[in-house]
Amino acid sequence: MGFLKQAYEFTRKAGGLCIADEVQTGCGRAGDYFWSFEQHDVIPDIVTIGKPIGNGHPLGVVVTTQEIATAFKNGMEYFNTFGGNPVSCAIGLEVLRVIKDEGLQQNAKGVGAYLKNGLKNLMSDFEIIGDVRGPGLFLGIELVKNRDTKEPATNQASYFANRMRDTGILMSTDGPFNNVLKIKPPIIFSKLDSDFLLESMTSVLAEDFMKAVR
Repeated sequence: MGFLKQAYEFTRKAGGLCIADEVQTGCGRAGDYFWSFEQHDVIPDIVTIGKPIGNGHPLGVVVTTQEIATAFKNGMEYFNTFGGNPVSCAIGLEVLRVIKDEGLQQNAKGVGAYLKNGLKNLMSDFEIIGDVRGPGLFLGIELVKNRDTKEPATNQASYFANRMRDTGILMSTDGPFNNVLKIKPPIIFSKLDSDFLLESMTSVLAEDFMKAVR
């Protein structure tokens, strides 16, 4: 914590703009915050929002200040055939209404905490899990060959993600060494769904693929 705030300060001192990409982390996924940048105590100049706000409909949103928007009115030609069409706008507003009325941000917080706790419990049984972190329903599971040295288990993470696909669960790897398993399910994810995920992960982890994959 603190990195993003300093990055914003340095960027603005240099005359730059700060953009928050909330495509994966926004719309309540973080649980305690509707926008993930809030947890870092920063206010971006531009916020981009993608797939989640359309819930399957191809919709993207850019939010900015009037001053920045006006700066684009400089004679440069720009147009978007479908930009701001009423159907997409109606869908985006409805998605925001459902998130609010059905308490999906609160669901992300509660279920996310439940899932995170379950993942942390797996650490006592499986040394390959070096860390579990993240807010709400945006979690990362770091796989390592050694907890003390934090040597990344990159090949094992790739193998694990593919094995999870065999159980019906899609996961992806991320991080500088691609050894962090990223979990970002729909924010309607339930505790029952979490139990299924944890059971599947336990089964795959028990295969002791640490030795099989180099």
